This record gives sequence, structure tokens and C-alpha cells, in this order.
Amino acid sequence: MFTVFTSSLALLLLLPIIVIIYVAHTFLRLLIRQRLSPLRTLPGPPSPSIFLGNLREMHDQENNGLVQRWSDLYGSTFVYRGFLNGCRLMTTDPVAASYVLGRAYDFPKPDFVRDGLSSMIGGHEGILVVEGEDHRRQRKVLTPAFTAAHIRTLSPVFWQKAAELRSIWLNLISSSDSGTPVTTPPDPLTPTKTTGSSPPSVYHATGGHSSSFLPNPFSSFVSSKIPPTVSAQDGARIRKTGGARQKDVEKDVSVLTSSSVKAPGPRVDVLAWFARATLDVIGEAGFGYTFDSLSGGKESELAHAFGVIFSTARKFRVITILQVWFPVLRKFQSQPTELREAHATMHRIGLELIEQKRAEVLAEKAAAAGSVFVVGVGLMRMVLYGTVVRSNMSEDPAQRMSTNETLCQISTFIAAGHETTASALTWSLYALASAPAVQNKLRASLQGVRAPSFHSSESHHTPLCAVDDLSEILTHPYLDAVVREALRLHAPVTSTMRVAAHDDVIPLSSSSSSSSESVAGPGSIRVNKGDIISIPISTLNQSTEEWGEDGRVFRPERWLDDDVGEVDGNDEGKGSAGGSGSGRRGLREKRGARVQGLWGNMLTFLNGNPVNGNRACIGWRFAVNEIKIFLYVLVRDIEFSIDPALVVEKKVKCVVSPLPTIPYPIFHPLRFTDNVRTVSSVVTRPWIKSEPHLGNQMPLYIRHVSSDSDSEE
Repeated sequence: MFTVFTSSLALLLLLPIIVIIYVAHTFLRLLIRQRLSPLRTLPGPPSPSIFLGNLREMHDQENNGLVQRWSDLYGSTFVYRGFLNGCRLMTTDPVAASYVLGRAYDFPKPDFVRDGLSSMIGGHEGILVVEGEDHRRQRKVLTPAFTAAHIRTLSPVFWQKAAELRSIWLNLISSSDSGTPVTTPPDPLTPTKTTGSSPPSVYHATGGHSSSFLPNPFSSFVSSKIPPTVSAQDGARIRKTGGARQKDVEKDVSVLTSSSVKAPGPRVDVLAWFARATLDVIGEAGFGYTFDSLSGGKESELAHAFGVIFSTARKFRVITILQVWFPVLRKFQSQPTELREAHATMHRIGLELIEQKRAEVLAEKAAAAGSVFVVGVGLMRMVLYGTVVRSNMSEDPAQRMSTNETLCQISTFIAAGHETTASALTWSLYALASAPAVQNKLRASLQGVRAPSFHSSESHHTPLCAVDDLSEILTHPYLDAVVREALRLHAPVTSTMRVAAHDDVIPLSSSSSSSSESVAGPGSIRVNKGDIISIPISTLNQSTEEWGEDGRVFRPERWLDDDVGEVDGNDEGKGSAGGSGSGRRGLREKRGARVQGLWGNMLTFLNGNPVNGNRACIGWRFAVNEIKIFLYVLVRDIEFSIDPALVVEKKVKCVVSPLPTIPYPIFHPLRFTDNVRTVSSVVTRPWIKSEPHLGNQMPLYIRHVSSDSDSEE
């Protein structure tokens, strides 16, 4: 007995010693690696914190022009400091960015980024998370679902949801103008029931927060009977005082407000509405699932489960930082009951969807009876055709994808296909509302396009249109230019981070130079295994060297100029934008010195030059077509404007409720006020500086503009 007691006591005494040695060893390795990094001699901004480096000042980099200022001071390739003053490479050099992104398997995502993504999509086997050969295999299986030909077949789904949203907004305009009273249900996803299959003629406003992970579309709703804050001229005057404090701006606004001024239509939060519309789109076009979030039906079981997983993943905790340095801690994670139940729901419904689509595909294949088998419409149908009918009958492992991998693709489709497109559509309308002349030109041009013909559908209350009828919209030159320009200026994901998998030499453009010992030769930078590289997508997309002096200005006409040109894989818009002739030839001659983006020489969808691994957005055609159809349907008949006094900022996080945490993906403590909590996001969303209590939002005024479509639909 005494021997057992002695042994137990020895273990108890030894355990803290082991922990101390493990922690000390980990930190020592980290410090030695940072000390030996060739990046340490590169120029860069001074570090204000030993523990956090420059991370604190980077949290607002999309609004304060920090990266551009650093580039002006230290060159296109420099070093900033991360945790414990560790060196991280930041580059706006087009050649360096193309080299790193084009070699995705040599420069994978850091583990902490992959962990964050996996928690958002509910698994480690989705295409956004896996690396190396697993990623290559998955992408090969998934690619047929995202070809231009198959994405075109999904266009009627885009149209259906765009037309549904248009009807909702027109009803809001009509009810607001007529003074119809607006009631307040407890949640916008469970409104007052309506009879029949038609959508509700008047949506109900509520000032509270939705219990769903979807934002409340009525949280910032204002009737047209309430006057706007200021006039456009006065707002412009206020904006010129960019250095004024917020209190001064609010004082000017209060003086300028006049009850005799009528608002240009009701004020709606377009971000919240697009979040619902794009969720419905990815549900139906992705795997034939009806979320029914636009029509105001009861929140679906899958939407609730995904919301729990998504919102939980966006709550960053201190343990996340510690897991970066001490991977052993990942084995001791515990999940709350609600999260476990959400994962179980996702798994159950996912399996049901897979079995349902598998049965449909096999039945259709059997019905073909030797004739040419045409796979039905839907991303999941194509995926299951690849994983079940074709790949799972193949002995080649490169042609197969497991059931768990397929399940992870469902949540990946929801996360990637819903939030990013909602953000892109929101920023597109913001750009148009801020540039009325461009909006009017686009509307006039779209109203000259023949409206598609429609046929009734028993399963949808909104008439459907034929795929061929939408080709003119998808190839419309000025619409294409507007979408390109909006995605260039307002990329939903504004930066990306990579880590060197092994020692390497990153080339630089001929204009870059440095006397640092990290330079391996003329125009190159040495990196060691484990060095982190940050690529600021938005800064590269707005580079004045790449796009001219007006590179930060919304000017769609640049895509129609001969000197812009492009070489990309956009099957929908060939010859519709990008110029031709000497400009295009000149571009090809200097192509190596430009960012080799997937679409239009910009990095919104990442790179278009895969050398060792292709991590460019596999669903870019899906997103572009969806955005074009939504803009056509909405802008053609609705005018959008914005209160010029509002200060719109870009945030990758949102303050929503009590209890402070540390936001992801940039780990840094903030000075919280009113005991609020920060929820993180990978996607950049709009934020109104004077209305922080409403969280992420994009309030725009909407007004009906008569067109021929009123009689055609």
C-alpha cells in the first residue's frame, strides 16, 4: 500500500514538471526558429508589443489603409510582427504573390487557419481544409459539378430567388408608401402564417435580433415616411471633414435633419436579405434542400444546426491561441451539448440527402437504359455521380471520395456558397448606390435587354425561366464590367495566409530590391519552413501600379477600355469585357509582372496559375452567375441609394452581445466598451460606425423604378 501511495505521489509531483518542460521546450523551439528566420532582417514597421507584435493595429486595416502605408514606407515585401514578435512576411509584390498562391501545396494554410475553417464547416475533410494529395483528389472529383456548362443549368434557380427577393422589396416599398402598419413578430423566420402558396404581400418588421444565425432583415428597417438623415450635398460636406470626430458628425447631422424631407423609399438592410436569398440558392442549387428562409417559413432543422456550428466556430477563445503553440491541447477539447446535437443533426440530414440523391442518380441512370445518360441539375447530383456512380465503382483511389468527405462538402457548400456571395452582392449594391451615374447607366442598359420568358412550376410560386433565355444577361458587357469592378474593390475575403512547407526562395518583380540578408539573390526572398506569408488581397486588387491612379475608385468602364484587357477562364463573358487589340496584346507581353488572378487579373477568387496545387475558388462561376442574375433582376426595377452621412466600414468581425472574447482570425485583445463580445468571420461585412448596436448591416433606401418587366412578370 505504501509503495502504491509513493508511486502515485511521485506521478503527481512529476506531472507539473513534465508540463513545465513541455511548455518551455515549445517556447524555446519557437524562439529559436524565429531567431534563425531569414525574414528577421527585412524592413518593416516597429513592433509596439512584445507579445502581440503588430496584430493590435492590424484589426482595422481595411479601413485605415495600414498595409498601403506600410508598403509605401518599407517596399512591396516587408515583415510585420506576430505573436512573441515572430516575423511574418507581407507581400504586395505581384510576382511573389503569384508564386506563393500558384504553389498551394508548397505553401498550405497554417494549422490554426485550417482549424478555424474546419470548425465552421463542421469537419476536417472539406475541400477548404484538406491539403496535398487529399485536396488534389477531392478537387478532381468535384470539378465536373462546377463546369461552365453545368453552372448554366442552375441559372433558373438564381432567377427564381432573385425574383422572389424583388417581389418582397417591391411590397415593402408599396406598403411603406401607403402607410400600411407594420407589426412585430418574435422572429423574422417564424412570421405570421399566410394562406396559399403565394409569398406574403407585406413582410413584418421587428427591431429585435433574430434567434437564427441569419441576420434580422428588419433590424434597421425604416419606413419612407421617416426622413433621411441629410441631403446628398450636406452629406458630401460632412464627409470632407474626414478627420472630424464622430460626435461632431452627429451634431452636424442633427442640425441638418428636417422633418419636411421625405426619404427616397424605405430603408432596408440588404445584407440581411441577401444572407437569406443566397442560403436558399445554395440549398436548392446545391443539394435540393429547401431552407425557405426568404419566404419567412419556419427555420429548417438543417439551418438551425448549421447556425449553431457556424456561430460557435466564430466565437474565438483563448484556448485557440494556445492550441497553435501546444497542439496536444486539441485532444482535450470538449463540446457543449448543443454543438454535439447540431453535429448529429448535420450528419443525419446529410446522410439522408446523400442517399436521396444517390437513389435519384441511380434511377435516372437505369432509366437511360443504354442511351446517353444526362446527370440532373444540382451540385450534389454531379458530386454523387462522381463519388457514387462513377468513382465508387472505380478501383482507382484518385477517383473516390468517402461518405464523410461528401458530408463535409455539404457544409462547405453552405458556408462558402452562402456567406461570400451575400457579402459580394451587398458590396455591389453599395458601390452602385454610392455611384448613381453608374447605377443609372447600368439600369438603362439592362432595361434594353429582352426579359426572359417564363413557365409555371408546381413546386415554386415564382415562375421559372429557361436556361437559354439568360445567356444575354450573363454575357451583358456593362453588367459584366460592373460585377468585375465591384468584386475588385470589395473582395469578400480581403486577405489570405500561407505557411512555407519547406525552405524556399520566393521571386520578386524586377522593381523590388533589398539589401537584406534574407535576399537569396537578385529579386528574391529566402523563407524557412514554418515562416508565415500574408497576402493582402484587397491591397493588390486596388494597387495604383496595377490599375492606375484611380485604382481605388469604382469605375466599371476600365473593363471596357482597350488598355485593361484580360486573360481568364470566364466562359460566360468572352469578348464582352476586357477590351481587345493592342491593349490585350500588351497585357500578354507583360503578364509575368502582373498578379495572375483567376478572374480579371485580380485575386478575389485567388490565383489562375496553378503550378503545384490549385486552391483557386472552385465555385467562382457559380458566384459570378448568381451575382449577375440578382443584379439584373433587382437593379432593373429598383433604385438604390444610401444616406451620404453614414460611415460604412469593413469588418471581419461583429460586436453582437455581452461577454468579451478575442476575435479570429487576427488574434489580439481589443478595448471593449459596454461589455460586448466580438464574433469573428472570414468574410468582410459592412458595418455602420454610428449604429454599432445593429451589428453588421448595409442600410440602403429602395425606390421602385417602372420598367417593362412589371407587365411581363
